[in-house]
Amino acid sequence: MEALTLVLMGGLAGVMAGLLGIGGGALIVPVLVFVFEAQRVNPDIIMQVALGTSMATIVFTAMSSVLAHHRRSAVQWPIFWKITPGIVVGSFAGAAIVHVLASRTLRIMFVVFMFVIAVQMARGTMATVAHRRQFPGTPVTSGVGVVIGVLSAFFGIGGGSMSVPFMTWNGVPARHAIATSAAIGFPIALSAAIGFIVAGWNVPGLPSWSLGYVALPAFGGIVVASTAAAPFGARLAHRLSETTLRRIFALFVAILGTRMLWTIL
Repeated sequence: MEALTLVLMGGLAGVMAGLLGIGGGALIVPVLVFVFEAQRVNPDIIMQVALGTSMATIVFTAMSSVLAHHRRSAVQWPIFWKITPGIVVGSFAGAAIVHVLASRTLRIMFVVFMFVIAVQMARGTMATVAHRRQFPGTPVTSGVGVVIGVLSAFFGIGGGSMSVPFMTWNGVPARHAIATSAAIGFPIALSAAIGFIVAGWNVPGLPSWSLGYVALPAFGGIVVASTAAAPFGARLAHRLSETTLRRIFALFVAILGTRMLWTIL
């Protein structure tokens, strides 16, 4: 049952990665928390393992998603190269900060984040061009990348919930913003995953077959499904309106957030 749950969540996360340019951590992290609780993993490190495993899966989800978008010439590579230096620094630093935070503190932060994402997704602000203006230069864009990288590591996400609004606010069409966000998710996830592996290398009480804070069995189950599903989401992004799926996603995230809130109270 646990393996089936991870595969199903991985598939849904992959569809959302291709459709909306997000890594799927808002789905993957809470499900991993529930699975690790069932396996009686040390509660003091459950959130760190869930976040680290989520970031490791996003490496492969992002690769699958960005290839599908790149074939349609939708990725804005100049933006990618502007923001990536800050992304790498921020996400690696974020993983180091997560290592020293209490698991309960991380849970509270993640629950708040989930409800913010649910509202944002339901309102459609991730795919709405707010303004048409000139895109910022490299220093500003890289600075924004640092912030996105840190917060992505905190919440185990690919950063699309922040990078897509940033790009659309600065005049990038929604479809190109989604595709570019998928590309940005790769350096976010890779640098954060390395950070979680290093930070959790000698931590006691990790699940069996873990590489630092990355639980390899859970990672494998999610990756197989998410990488297979991501191209399907990318095709939807180029053919269909994402409104209905976005709202379903928002509802599901809100339900998972409520479930996580219940475990905190």
